[in-house]
Amino acid sequence: MNLNNTLDIQERNDDEIIGLTSKEVKKRIKEGKVNHIPKTPSRTIAQIIRANLFTKFNAINFTLAAAIIIAGSPKNAVFVGVIIVNTLIGVIQEIKAKHTLEKLSVISEAHAKVIRDGEIKEISIEDIVLDDVMYLEAGMQILADAEVIQSNGLEIDESMLTGEADAISKHYSEKLLSGSFVASGEGYAVVRKVGKETYSSTLAEEARQFKIINSELQTAIDKIFKVIIWIVPPLSLLLIITQLRIPENTWQDACIGAVSGIVGMVPEGLVLLTSATFIVSIVKLSQYDTLVQELCATEVLARVDVLCLDKTGTITQGDLRLAEVKNIGCRDSGEIDNILAALIHNLPCNNPTQKAILDKYKDYDKSLVCTDKIPFSSKRKWSGATFEGIGTWILGAPEIILNKQYHFIENLVKEEAKKGKRVLLLANLHNKLSEKLEGNIESVALILIEDIIREAAPDVLRFFSEQGVDVKIISGDSPITVSEVARRAGVEQWEKYIDARELPEDHEELKKVINDTTVFGRVTPHQKKKIVTVLQEMEHTVAMTGDGVNDVLALKASDCGIAMANGSDATKAVAQLVLMKSDFSALPKVLEEGRKQINNLERVSELFLSKTIYSGILALMCSVLFLEYPILPIQLSLVGSCAIGIPSFFLALLPSTGGVKKGFLTRITTVSIPNGILLALFTVITFVLSLRINASLDYSRTLSVLMFSGISMVILFRVAKPLTKFKTIMCLSMFGIIVLAFITPIGREIFSLSVINIKDWAISLAVIILSGPLITKIVDIFRVRVNRKFKVKTI
Repeated sequence: MNLNNTLDIQERNDDEIIGLTSKEVKKRIKEGKVNHIPKTPSRTIAQIIRANLFTKFNAINFTLAAAIIIAGSPKNAVFVGVIIVNTLIGVIQEIKAKHTLEKLSVISEAHAKVIRDGEIKEISIEDIVLDDVMYLEAGMQILADAEVIQSNGLEIDESMLTGEADAISKHYSEKLLSGSFVASGEGYAVVRKVGKETYSSTLAEEARQFKIINSELQTAIDKIFKVIIWIVPPLSLLLIITQLRIPENTWQDACIGAVSGIVGMVPEGLVLLTSATFIVSIVKLSQYDTLVQELCATEVLARVDVLCLDKTGTITQGDLRLAEVKNIGCRDSGEIDNILAALIHNLPCNNPTQKAILDKYKDYDKSLVCTDKIPFSSKRKWSGATFEGIGTWILGAPEIILNKQYHFIENLVKEEAKKGKRVLLLANLHNKLSEKLEGNIESVALILIEDIIREAAPDVLRFFSEQGVDVKIISGDSPITVSEVARRAGVEQWEKYIDARELPEDHEELKKVINDTTVFGRVTPHQKKKIVTVLQEMEHTVAMTGDGVNDVLALKASDCGIAMANGSDATKAVAQLVLMKSDFSALPKVLEEGRKQINNLERVSELFLSKTIYSGILALMCSVLFLEYPILPIQLSLVGSCAIGIPSFFLALLPSTGGVKKGFLTRITTVSIPNGILLALFTVITFVLSLRINASLDYSRTLSVLMFSGISMVILFRVAKPLTKFKTIMCLSMFGIIVLAFITPIGREIFSLSVINIKDWAISLAVIILSGPLITKIVDIFRVRVNRKFKVKTI
């Protein structure tokens, strides 16, 4: 059937549909009637460079560097070099992440099946042209607005558009909106709208969007910088005025001292580290064939404490095997085989159960002519067909087909279900085929289907258990069957199962049942979503895996939706993560990466924030006491690089285990505030005492830098715990570099340091060593009191 814009559509048989010809397709492409969608909205390379280079913090630092150079001390402007390196690292990482994401986005791109020149061809979403005839089957996403020209039990899920999960039957000439999904049945539809005029371009853009969305981490960092922005200007002004009023201080000396204080108060490295943590996650997770569709997914996944798994395609391979055809009637086994083969060959085989039967019966008696059929529907839970000479046959869930007569075979069904089998009933309907099963129904055979457990499932589930993540299995299958599969897979408390039809209406009672239950069977799409939202009400962070249309609502509702690449387009469109090889065993790696990134970020944030608080308090103390600022910018760069910048880079990449809890901001401030206060006190006391014994300003500054760097190393060692061989070597190397700056002539020349006598070395090192237990004790006391007041959970 050739179609054009003016041709009236009439419902046709399969063999009459030939779709557009190659010539007609080329003509429409030339006319621009193609389903072009907006390109992935990632930032261009120019935008990435601009976003990383032209920041308010870079502007502050470059301005301060210019002031230092004008004051005649260019080497004290070396901190700008660190800023430039940080900016380059950020740009390189984001460009790498951009290429990775776009590459994976192409792999995960939605495809359509169209009829061209009489053949079904699979094409990408952007190759669809106006008037293309699309072939639709269960699980497929409708990628362009269309009109039905043939329906064979076609049911459409428009939940993505309306929020209503109930499938809607679609018949000849009814409209289909892009962005909806085929829930069951099959059919053909002619494309009526393409490109920006359709819903699919918007949905595709949202599904593949590259963005750093708001998260607890970024919210916390934003709050920190809002406070800093309010504090830095007045404190900087106060510091500048006091430095100028100090006797014998030139304007150049005042400028250098003020700049040192201001530079220290801006934790520009923390901004880079936060963004880089998320960006690096994209690249890291791509190594495990995982597409990150929303950048905050790594943080959310790190906080997950409940993982809801769909049985089929996750714990099991998704492929089923026909285990046995159990004769329970008075028919001959050979006759049953012939009827089952004919039935399955004449129904659209678009679900794993039907395909498992089809694998067993690869051929059938062509003399059995099908006169009517109803495809399987997840809503009906059965399918059927009428044949000339042998009547009407039904295949589906026994309890649905038999209804009130189910009790006659209930024990048989439960016995097989307990063995982990999926049980279907083959029955003869002594009546005409219709949506309602009316008339005498003869039970003929039980069709026993077996799930194949993924080889890696037991190890994966054991990993989650060890990580303190509760696993809940949510499935549309029989709870007894799902429970047995859970047992075989190694799910803890697999025996705690429930039929979702028995879930209580009372909300509080429902919470209790969901909390105490591990396996949920016979769950509808709405109930899946309800289970997820109730778990969230109980302050759980919930991840949900899925591969079918019935998982869409739950995936959307969960904190982190995880879709399988071989699943429906629906699940991939709404999920935050897509497992590109549909491999459940990749999840532990994904979780580990998320937790590593977030836990390490929290730990190294303590280093950056401690320096910020230290610099602010030191600036205030120097202003109040009318002291020269005890640290020069070049000296601050030395300590900042060795005790914060370089170590934080390595610590952020090291393995890290353990769950992540809410309260990031409170936790890091309860540690950083006492750290900063103690650092400032030790530095000022050292500086003042040195001046009191008539030491020169340069010598006093040198001792202050030694004290500051030594206590900063004590904090670094504590942050690096538990110490491994690598961490110990790294920390000692950093300390060694600082020591070399003090003891080598070139080091002293570069960092404006004086030669320290042996006595002062001994006193300083003794104080630094003794400060370790003191800082730990004070920090612990402060943290415990704050945590008790705000009820903050620790990592």
